[in-house]
Amino acid sequence: MSDREDNLFQTAFRSIGGFRFDENVAQVFPDMIRRSVPGYGHVVGSSGLIAKRFAQPNTVIYDLGCSLGATTLAIANQVTTPGCRIVAVDNSEAMLAQAQSSLTDRLVGPLPIEWVYGDISTMAFEPCSVVALNFTLQFIEQHKREQLLNNIHRALCPGGALILAEKIVQEDLKSQDTLNALHLDFKRANGYSELEISGKRQAIENVLIPETANTHINRLTRVGFTEVTEFFHCLNFKAWVAIA
Repeated sequence: MSDREDNLFQTAFRSIGGFRFDENVAQVFPDMIRRSVPGYGHVVGSSGLIAKRFAQPNTVIYDLGCSLGATTLAIANQVTTPGCRIVAVDNSEAMLAQAQSSLTDRLVGPLPIEWVYGDISTMAFEPCSVVALNFTLQFIEQHKREQLLNNIHRALCPGGALILAEKIVQEDLKSQDTLNALHLDFKRANGYSELEISGKRQAIENVLIPETANTHINRLTRVGFTEVTEFFHCLNFKAWVAIA
């Protein structure tokens, strides 16, 4: 993958437009996510281990909102279950193109990968045993989120797993203020300037809409998941595995 440094928001001009997963973002995405999301690598690595445990023979494993394929790669290099294949979906052609071109020589597992350009909120899912939804639901319009999860739950085999990672908001305002401040400190410690932090926040605030942990858990329960277990939490970010 590209290891270019994320300098997209070093000028005020960039912050005027809304955030888009275009070619510019694709070129710097690994650096951007590393410097913006604490524990991202742990979530990705854990996704591979979870997929290995829950993959069932002759089923699909989905990576929805695959971006540059970090989770796809982690799953592909862990799962050896017979007859499985990975379907990696994203609605950014630039991200998909870079994922396909950069991952080929890093794949060591036997699973075939199908790269799909599409809208996960409207697509039909094949029978599947694992679905990864890492930092993706937060970009889906809120009124479409429950239906998407319902569609995923219906497609999952009994005992299948959904991996869900999200940026969250706290119900308590004081706690939210504390975690916001710590997240800003994390970005500063990773080299982002105040201009870059402000520019990215302005660009993404109407694109990424986070929700509380309870909102996520209650929604997962409503659509039919029988077990929801948190496996990651750092600052404003959490991840769960939900069992169908």
